[in-house]
Amino acid sequence: MKGSFPALAQRGFVVPGRIKAAAYESASSAGARGRTWRTSGAGPSAAAVENLPLMRSRARDAIRNDPWAKTAIARLVSNTIGTGIQPHPQHPDKGTQRLLKQLWDDWVKEADHDGLLDVYGQQTLAARAFFSDGETILRRRYVSPAEGLSVPMQVQVLEADLLPVEKNELRPGGGEILHGVEFDANGKRVAYHLYRRHPGEYTRSNMVGGMSTVPVPAEDVAHVFQPLRPGQIRGVPELATVLLRLHSLDNFDDAVLFRQEVSNLFAGFVTKPSTVPSGPGADIDPMTGQPVVFDADGFSPIVSLEPGSMQELAPGEEVEFATPPGAGNDYAPFMRQQLMAAAASVGMPYEVLTGDLREVGDRVLRVLLNEFRRAIEQLQWNIFIHQYCNRIWAWWIDACALSGAIPMPDFHRTRREYLRVRWVPQGWPYINPVQDVNAQKLAIRAGLTSRSASVLKQGEDPEQVDQENAADNVRADALGLQYDSDPRARDVVGDIPT
Repeated sequence: MKGSFPALAQRGFVVPGRIKAAAYESASSAGARGRTWRTSGAGPSAAAVENLPLMRSRARDAIRNDPWAKTAIARLVSNTIGTGIQPHPQHPDKGTQRLLKQLWDDWVKEADHDGLLDVYGQQTLAARAFFSDGETILRRRYVSPAEGLSVPMQVQVLEADLLPVEKNELRPGGGEILHGVEFDANGKRVAYHLYRRHPGEYTRSNMVGGMSTVPVPAEDVAHVFQPLRPGQIRGVPELATVLLRLHSLDNFDDAVLFRQEVSNLFAGFVTKPSTVPSGPGADIDPMTGQPVVFDADGFSPIVSLEPGSMQELAPGEEVEFATPPGAGNDYAPFMRQQLMAAAASVGMPYEVLTGDLREVGDRVLRVLLNEFRRAIEQLQWNIFIHQYCNRIWAWWIDACALSGAIPMPDFHRTRREYLRVRWVPQGWPYINPVQDVNAQKLAIRAGLTSRSASVLKQGEDPEQVDQENAADNVRADALGLQYDSDPRARDVVGDIPT
């Protein structure tokens, strides 16, 4: 091969005795920045479970004690779940749809195995665990028909701590247990090995066999987490990337607060000329004319300041007031910048996290909220509805068929029709109600959307809305009432006929 060393190096050949520069700066290990950048080559599951219990405990501590961590999780949960993600059966038979809706409404109040929440309250609890711990676990529980439930099946929400990350074993037949999850030889999940009791509870049952695990079939478990890398088995807390920042920021804020408390201790110092004699019996209180009482160390007592008081000093005495430092002019910009970084870490606008809407107009706010809502909708549909809601619906449909709660003829052939369901999250509130409603009306009239789609977007049932409108019209006609909101009373232009 012909050519000089510099020419060969420029063409990408490795020349003996020479160090080839990295094409990407981030791939370089030279220079001050490259040499000090240490990275981990851990796989998707190893990276997630490394010190996972410590991350969880720190995230929970931050949510309990740090106002910004608590607010971030609360905002994520309220925007993801709201008042609940509701199912709308899509069975081809309308009568069966109505039966399923009514039976679901009856079962909603009976669904919690712990008896504390309804279905939508469980969604909120599961979402809170999902964001704070990185994952949550649901377990299907069949109950006796003698308990009188509308459908003899309940759901139990469990913390991910009951699934031990340190449980790794080889199983007969080529299977294995990885971080508490058992896989068969084909890599399919077949069981979850759960503790009998929560490992963080100090109970007698934990000391007597409570820390042993029980394999629960995978079809009875819904494991809800967000896989960030292909092959990931366990979830990571949402606050993982910002916990240390929030902890340092909280310590800094406490230090500034303490400094301000010290600043509020308004203090003054009485200075005396060196020619004035000192010691017991030498000073006379100018207010009382009596000798000043000294303490055991020979110092004058501390004089307190009271509102509206004027203190007369002895001849030659002066008062100097302390001037402690304040919070500083850069405190507010610094806190804002740090909170913006914390909000960005959890995918939330700074304005949503803090409620600080200064210098934010309607159009800017709309852009910020639309981007945030797009991220929330991605979580709703790709993670929560798919891993949680659809699993609950399938369990519930099977329990309806097994118990005979409603007629389901030829179920083994038509099960897919019963599983068809449309989940509808709670609608987003209007940013500008007048503009938003008018925009929907124009879109419906232009054929760009439908009334049903607009109603579903608000989290409502189109059929129920139509039935309520029809009932309102019948009642208004029977009473001889006419409202300008009734479209039947409007002419082509939209005005009410005279």
